[in-house]
Amino acid sequence: MSKRKIRQAAFLAACYCASLPALADNPVIQTRFTADPAPLVVGDTVYLYAGHDEDDAKGFIMRDWRLYSSKDMVNWTDHGAALSLAVFPWAYQDNDAWAAQAIERGGKFYFYASVSVKGANQAIAVAVADSPLGPFKDVLGHPLIAPGTGYFDPTVMIDDDGQAYLYWGNPNLWYVKLNKDMVSYTGGITRIDAKPKNYQEGPWVYKRKGHYYLAYASSCCSEGIGYAMGGSPVGPWEYKGQIMDPSVLSTGNHPGIIDFHDKTYVFGFNYRLNFAETPLHRERRSITVAQMDYRADGTIPTLPFWDNRGVEQVQPISPYSRVEAETIAWASRIPRGRDRPFEWASGVTTERDDKRGMVVVPLASPSFVKVAGVDFGEQAPKTFTASLASAASGGKIEVHADAPGGPLVATVDVAATGGDGVWQTQSVKASAITGRHDLFLVFNPDERDVRFKFDYWQFHH
Repeated sequence: MSKRKIRQAAFLAACYCASLPALADNPVIQTRFTADPAPLVVGDTVYLYAGHDEDDAKGFIMRDWRLYSSKDMVNWTDHGAALSLAVFPWAYQDNDAWAAQAIERGGKFYFYASVSVKGANQAIAVAVADSPLGPFKDVLGHPLIAPGTGYFDPTVMIDDDGQAYLYWGNPNLWYVKLNKDMVSYTGGITRIDAKPKNYQEGPWVYKRKGHYYLAYASSCCSEGIGYAMGGSPVGPWEYKGQIMDPSVLSTGNHPGIIDFHDKTYVFGFNYRLNFAETPLHRERRSITVAQMDYRADGTIPTLPFWDNRGVEQVQPISPYSRVEAETIAWASRIPRGRDRPFEWASGVTTERDDKRGMVVVPLASPSFVKVAGVDFGEQAPKTFTASLASAASGGKIEVHADAPGGPLVATVDVAATGGDGVWQTQSVKASAITGRHDLFLVFNPDERDVRFKFDYWQFHH
């Protein structure tokens, strides 16, 4: 090994062992800029619908809604675009795929979204699917809620008696009572005049243990997350405090709150990844998550502003089952050379392959994805298998334990498969690893810029 590679390996082992645990979990998505989180629990899975800020955004440039899922709250699987503005052909198509939320009822999934109508203001659209993964279809052919000033940021809640409510609005708060079909409503649009004192936008309404909660983006700008409690789905709402205080680190916020595995989680966003690339403020946001608690009376203690650490893993990942390559806790490039400081940059992306769905594609050499909390148990694996497509030979994947420069578990020399649409599995010998580890799949560690596609991986006894 050359002196340069020895220095780089030492840098990686020292730097990443110390830094990555603090960096690896928040924001939860690094292959896209994401905003306006809308988590939905279905069985043992959290589905995270996300607004998508384009990479070249300076103002808001948003054309689709992305979807991620997780069974452990740490590793998130990229499902690509759940739907785009093209689903609503009557809407303005070049921008304004703003905040959305999905909910399940009667085995169907209803997606309420903020869109613009050409020549008018924002409106609320609804699309329907038979699965949280879609495909979603516009069943009305027109807005559910006609355009109006401040008509965006929808949230939906179904009460215990089956009555569903749709809320939205900035700086006012409106609601309607949805019919059981969830795509029409009875009665007029009602404005809640007694809104909480620092309500701004981004409402999220839910019920827990007999209490109704209205969380929202507060005190623009910067925005924190405020909340109020009420005795009914329509209030009156009593301001209770801040789930999170505003910070100069983020001009916006947008809550999404769920219960999962007996814990409560609040999602929001910050600009951490944007500022890792540029000192300029651009509307390129990144979704974050923190665990949230309740006092005995149902009130919520204030959390510190989003930090780099995420939440504890709910359950480990088995390496002996197929793991999609796009299941990621953290992704980044690795700096070339000893003296370059570690800093996030878009070294890895995901894209849709015609045959395999979402796959991982390295953009920078070297770069890596981290998969957190992989439990090998007491019996060590014998082989490591990866599904790959590559037009050229010379690519490489190194699997390391606990850090990008940690113990080497397996090495795959990526062979030319006959094209980047021709898929082959490659199996190699694995080292005798046992117990639970974070795995780092390092792409092109020798700094050869070879592009390939990566579909899934799996260890075998």
